[in-house]
Amino acid sequence: MAPKDEVSTARLLLRPLPAAAAGALPSDRATATSLIGAQLSDDWPLPDLVDALPLFAARRANEPFGAWVVIDPGSHQVIGDIGFMGPPDANGEVEIGYSLVPAARGRGLAAEAAAALSGWALRQPGVTAVTATCEPDNVASIRTLERSGFSRDGTRESLLRWRLDAPRAPGRPPE
Repeated sequence: MAPKDEVSTARLLLRPLPAAAAGALPSDRATATSLIGAQLSDDWPLPDLVDALPLFAARRANEPFGAWVVIDPGSHQVIGDIGFMGPPDANGEVEIGYSLVPAARGRGLAAEAAAALSGWALRQPGVTAVTATCEPDNVASIRTLERSGFSRDGTRESLLRWRLDAPRAPGRPPE
């Protein structure tokens, strides 16, 4: 993993999940710890990531538009994950998702991670927007997305859809 693929904030370090670590999880935590370079919280990985680990493990190289780990630099522990549902689509949009272990929730860390990784994505060539979805009754996710700068963008399959557009260059008309 290249250092340019790490994203740090005031309270977090975000790092792409290595394909080999995804292959080791959830059973071989010692190997995953070594490959990730941080201790794993007892509660991590969470069920949604466990379901997707085979997909991330099948990649030949670490894909920056895949899963990332959220690390607390103070404890040097993985406290969650964040990432993309795949590379940018034909319109330059990427969809983001995130989850933190229960002990890390309620402190604005998810919003901090979402804002940081969305900013990273919007600086990548060809990315025009970051999108997200959540259940209409998921108040915590709604607050996270609002705090991260996302705006409501309708619904999709009974889910609220959110969007964060790349800033336009001065003098450039909207697309």
